[in-house]
Order: sequence, then C-alpha cells, then structure tokens
Amino acid sequence: MYNDNPTLDHLKQIDEHKQGEAFSLTETELYDPNYKYFYIESYGCQMNFSDSEIVASILGESGYRPIRQMELSDLILINTCSIREKAEETVRKRLRVFDQVKQQKPGTLVGVLGCMAERLKKKLLEEEKLVDLVVGPDAYRDLPGLLQTAETGEKGINVILSREETYADISPLRLDSNGITAFISIMRGCDNMCSFCVVPFTRGRERSRNAFSIVAEAADLYERGYREVTLLGQNVDSYKWSNPESGATVNFAELLAMVARVHPDLRVRFSTSHPKDITDEVLHTMAAFENICNYIHLPVQSGNSRILELMNRTYDREWYLERIRSIYRILPDCAVSSDIIAGFCSETEAEHQDTLSMIPLANYSMSYMFFYSERPGTLAARKYPDDIPLEVKKRRLQEIIQVQNKVSLQHNQADIGKTYKVLIEGDSRKSDQDFKGRNSQNKMIVFPKAGNYKPGDYVWVKVNDVTSATLMGTLIS
Repeated sequence: MYNDNPTLDHLKQIDEHKQGEAFSLTETELYDPNYKYFYIESYGCQMNFSDSEIVASILGESGYRPIRQMELSDLILINTCSIREKAEETVRKRLRVFDQVKQQKPGTLVGVLGCMAERLKKKLLEEEKLVDLVVGPDAYRDLPGLLQTAETGEKGINVILSREETYADISPLRLDSNGITAFISIMRGCDNMCSFCVVPFTRGRERSRNAFSIVAEAADLYERGYREVTLLGQNVDSYKWSNPESGATVNFAELLAMVARVHPDLRVRFSTSHPKDITDEVLHTMAAFENICNYIHLPVQSGNSRILELMNRTYDREWYLERIRSIYRILPDCAVSSDIIAGFCSETEAEHQDTLSMIPLANYSMSYMFFYSERPGTLAARKYPDDIPLEVKKRRLQEIIQVQNKVSLQHNQADIGKTYKVLIEGDSRKSDQDFKGRNSQNKMIVFPKAGNYKPGDYVWVKVNDVTSATLMGTLIS
C-alpha cells in the first residue's frame, strides 16, 4: 500500500485521500474454473482498505477466492469514498470499465461497497444501472445473501447503518499484504459532525470494538510474522469500550498499552487523532513504550479560529497549538502530520494566512492537503454558501503545498547525520538493490541492501541525504 514517496510530492497532484488500489491474495494464482473469484478495488481512507479485508474474509467463507485479473472474476467490487467529489467521479468512471468487462463475461456481478454506496444508493441502482449490489459499510455480513439475490437477477441492497456492528469476530484476509505491516480497526463511525464531512452520515454513530479482540488480532499478526500494526478509527482518541463482565472501561491510552505489551518487537501506530480528544495520558503512554511509534496524525483543517468554528471542529487555534506544545514537551522526538483544507466557505485572505502560519508553528513533517469540496447533505452544504471561486481555492492550496514542502524539507534535513531504528518493509520502489522502511516518526528511509537482512527485520540506518518526502541512508552494524 505504501510507496517510497507517499507524501507531499505525490499528494499535491491529487485532491482525494488515496488513489484506487486493486487487491488480490497472491502475486500469481492459478485460475481454477471450479472456484468463484472476486476482484476488489479500494478508494479513500485506510478504513476502507481495512474494510476490504473484512469483505474478503466474508467472501472467502462463501467459497470465493481473490484474483488480480478482473476479466477472470465472477464478482467485481469497488469499495468507495464520498469525502470528495473527485473520488465519486473516479468511481463512476471505473463502473463503466467494469460494465465493459461484464459485457464480455455475462453473469459477472458488479457491486459498490462503502460510503458512496450508502449515500448514492438510489442513483447507483436506478439511474446508473451499472451495478447489481449496493452494500453499505455496516452490512458486509449480508454479502452472501445479497449475492444469491443478485444471481437471480434482482438487485442486492443493504445500506442500513448499525449502532453495534464492529466486525470484531471476523479475522480480516490480508490482501496484497507485504506481510510486515497491517491495519487493525478498533472502532467504527464518528460522532463529531464536522460541518464539511459526510462520514457520520455514511458510517453511522461511533462504537468501539472489544479490546480483547483487538489484542488477540495483534498477537495473531505478530505470530504470523507481522511487525507493525496501525490501530484505525475515525477518531481513535474517543475509543471507549466497557467490559460487560467486569464493568471496567478501557480508554484509548489503556488500549495502546495493551497492544504494545503483545511483544516489544511489534510496532504500534494509530490514526486518526482529534485535537479535542487527544490527552496527555495518551502522550505519556506513548513515551512509556519504545514500540509505540513517535508519530501523531493530528488534523488541523484550518489555522483560523473563525473558520474552525464554522467547520464545527470544537477547538480553536490556541487549543490546537497547546496540544502541539504538549506533544513536543512529552515526546520531543515526535513527528506530527496534519490534514488541511483550503478555501472553506467565506475564508478570507487573512484567514488563509493563519493556516499558512500554522504549518511552521506546528512543524508538520507532512500534510494531506486539499481544497474544499462541498458534499451534499452536510451541515456546510445546508448552511454556508460555497463562495470561494475555484481558481482562488487552487491558488491557496498551491501556497499551502509550497509552505509544507519547505517545512517538510527542513524537517527532514534536521535528520541528516542521525541514526534511526528502521523496520524493513521490502524493496524500494525504484530499485531492488535498495530496501525501504520507516522509522518511528513514520518517515520512509531508503538504503542500500547489505548483509543478510530481510523484510521484517529491524536495522539501524544513518541518514545521509533527504528530499521533502524521503530519507536516504546507509546501514549501521
């Protein structure tokens, strides 16, 4: 899922969370006509990619196998994102490609999963007429039955949101995995109701997964050779699970410690944190465990308090900066990244300058940067005119990118001469003579191969050179 340059140099060219990615179980798998096969593409945030692994597990129990060649598949699925308009446009284009495959192989079923399925169910089924299945993010258990319905020529649809579903008992099928890093979903949904965001409407209310099932999944991954897990949630800091037997409540700081204790060689990351909820207890827990990575993704969205209020972020500029100061006080070596939106409703040039100034103040190692895209049904779409011209949004976004690129380069230049513990993830994207891996601060480091090291090993690497997105170094014995 990663590349050598996964941050600014790549992200400045797109305005959606992530490019689509097709998955299969193995690089080469012999086609057996006695089995049914599915092909799946995922778009959007890490939660969608994690959900695709849950879907794969459910389909596997129903006799389906994953395959990389969509032309050979009996079922084509696309796991969708609705957070930005461009993501939806991409999905529509892909559906037309799938339809061509369907014409060549009659009987092939096409399904839309995830956030876009929930939001555009009527249009997908009645107007587009390109899909046989529409399945929301809380209805994946119904896939076997919905497939049976679709095979009879009827449309299979379930987009009902749940207040309980966490898929805690399902062991995800690790798709297209490097065998080293894995995602673990710890909660679903969101209660924050940011005015620009569709997630509460497409993924439902917040609910936390059984803490013991999370620890068990992490332990199983370690036993299978994985060496890094990322705990996922729309807002991990609001994780709260009550044990029905003891009545005890586990918060996010306590969950972090539980997962970190699985094994000292299992790295633990998490995403995403909310500035209003991240606590000093979480920060002190990170400081107490060497294997909890010194990296926090803390979206600011805007550096101006008035705009933050319009966004319903429930914090202001000073609150955010206080959280940043606490992070660096308790975790001096921590790297912080962010999400930034340019051109939100009524944003002035002065308020845009507040956002630009936040980047060096917070010293972000990198940011995901976008211009505002109005999403139907959100509070912002109902209350605030989308009154910033597109050319102004694009110009402001470019200015944000330029400042972040400069700060990222300075951030990385400060690492020259330092030595970091790096988890080898595999070969560099550009050369099989180099390894790639990440340090605790989530920075990608590329270095020449030496010795008998292999993916999954920890090595020490001295940084010799950098770009704004990547560190280059050499192995230290």
